[in-house]
Amino acid sequence: MQCGQKKNRPESERYKREVLGMGELAKLPNIGKAVEAQLIQVGIETPEALRQVGAKAAWLKIQEIDPSACIHRLALEGAIQGVKKAGLPDAVKADLKAFYQAHKL
Repeated sequence: MQCGQKKNRPESERYKREVLGMGELAKLPNIGKAVEAQLIQVGIETPEALRQVGAKAAWLKIQEIDPSACIHRLALEGAIQGVKKAGLPDAVKADLKAFYQAHKL
């Protein structure tokens, strides 16, 4: 292996869960360990539960436990749709921005 070249090793589910602390939610776009932890804390533990609740309702639940929750948490919509937040249609982004403005503390 040459210098600077990464090992091509598939990470096992156990490694992701136990070492990296990643669960099913963190596998979705736009969701890291911190957002996953907040979602679990508010009772949203699976990707299916997130889809059922929806990004806006999930954000409101997170805001209850974290009043500093910013507009970037609404990237949950991208997680639901399976795209990075930049890949959301402009109309969806505008709707999420208006929602955030109406509900921010």
